[in-house]
Amino acid sequence: MYFISLHYIAPLEQVDALIPEHVEWLNAAYAEGCFLASGRKVPRTGGAILAVNMPRERLDALLATDPFYTGGVAEYQVTEFSPGMAHPDLQHWIGQ
Repeated sequence: MYFISLHYIAPLEQVDALIPEHVEWLNAAYAEGCFLASGRKVPRTGGAILAVNMPRERLDALLATDPFYTGGVAEYQVTEFSPGMAHPDLQHWIGQ
């Protein structure tokens, strides 16, 4: 699995202008089964995404199509992790 931390590098006005496209991108990634959760950081300095296990190259290619990335308003830090424990509802997604 991956934890992706987005950090805004542009004013919020520029981020807000790309939200409709970013939401479409998120919806497509959810439909493909790539993401489990996503949302804004508090305070609003960026966002976070929890992604299922996949080849890192596939994740990098997916992130490269995010309108926040292509629009130059966010940068990403990707952390791969191997869950040792999880809620029973997540067992299918983490392979335990």
